[in-house]
Order: sequence, then structure tokens, then C-alpha cells
Amino acid sequence: MSFTTAPRAILFDLDGTLADTAPDLAAAVNRLRTDRGLAPTPYDILRPTASHGARGMIGAAFGLKPEDEGFVELRDEFFSYYENAMMVHSSLFPGVGTLLAGLADAGLAWGIVTNKSARFTDPLMPLIGLDHAGCVISGDTTPHAKPHPAPLLEAARRIGVAPEQCWYVGDDLRDIQGGRAAGMTTVACQWGYCGASEPASWEADHLVDTPEALLALVLASVGGVTLAA
Repeated sequence: MSFTTAPRAILFDLDGTLADTAPDLAAAVNRLRTDRGLAPTPYDILRPTASHGARGMIGAAFGLKPEDEGFVELRDEFFSYYENAMMVHSSLFPGVGTLLAGLADAGLAWGIVTNKSARFTDPLMPLIGLDHAGCVISGDTTPHAKPHPAPLLEAARRIGVAPEQCWYVGDDLRDIQGGRAAGMTTVACQWGYCGASEPASWEADHLVDTPEALLALVLASVGGVTLAA
């Protein structure tokens, strides 16, 4: 049982937490397959790997790891395809707009900490309607990516809130590890790409099923109610 204090800021992962970007990531990697005369990999196989970007997508579609021969060539082609079609089918998850508006109404800051490269994050923010974030920390903003705490600590610095007064919300184990290492309250979202069962093993401070449930949790906390995970 983990008791947490009221937050002054909520920080979010991007892919699989705020934004459902898997359809366009999957389309990019399947273009690599069709270019090579291969059948597309089923979306149900690709979707769970979306939080891991090129590594996850190429691993699922071609069975290759970053150290394998041919991976770098596929990765660079994947990046090119994705960069030119990032907002064909991607969207915010249902309820995210209400969540972010509710945080703003409550006077809480919010920002984004993602392992996605700024090459993709920067143009995606206005396209997907997240350009009003208090800060956006990409995977290459600091020398380290999650689960290292550096990007989370940089987000707290930019948003002007002490790390211990931040909550970090994500759909991947790396998110919970990074948030914990940064001294933040951690929230595992079960609507993301890892599904509803896996996050229960991550030892996050809180588990939430929907963006609306997260908003209720936050508002109860800032209203003075002590909450337990």
C-alpha cells in the first residue's frame, strides 16, 4: 500500500499514454515489409510494441535486434516513412482531452517526457493537439533516456515544480522505473499498449484504467483526500 501526497504537476509519457500513435508506427514498418515483397505484419502483433519505437516495431516485424546486421538500414528507412506520415491515423486516447482540461482547471501544470526523438516529437505536438504542454522532454533532450531519471528531473526543472511534487504517468515499465528513480509518484495507465494485466507487476504507486479515472484520482488528492494505490 503506497500513500502519496497531492501533486503540483502531472508528467506524462506520450506514446501509449496520451497519444495512440501505434497505427502510424505500424504503417511505417509495414511499408518496409511490402517494399521487400513481404506480407504486412498483423496490427495486433505490432501494437503492443509501439511504446518501444523503432526497436519494438522492427523487432516484431523482422525479428531483428539493434545489434543485428540490417537493423540500422531498416531503422533509417522506418524513420523516414514515419516522419512523413505521423498523423494519418494517430490521435489522443479517448478521455485525454477531458483529463488535460481538468488538470488545467485545477491549476495543475502538466508536461510530457517521452523517449521519442525530438525529430518526431516537435512536429507531432501541434498536429496532435498537445502543443500547450508545460514542457516537452524528448528522448534526446538530455544525455539519457528513460528509465534514467535525467529527463524526468529536467521536466520538473523546466516546469518549476520539485520532483517529489510531480506525478509521472506511463504505460511501460521504464516509465515507472524512471519516475521512481526521480523521486516522483508513479502512475501506471492500463489503457496503454501493455494492456491491463502487465502493469500490476510494476509496483507503481497507482494503477488507473482510464484518463477519467486518473483525473478523479488527482482531483481527490489535491482536494485533501489521502489516497492509497
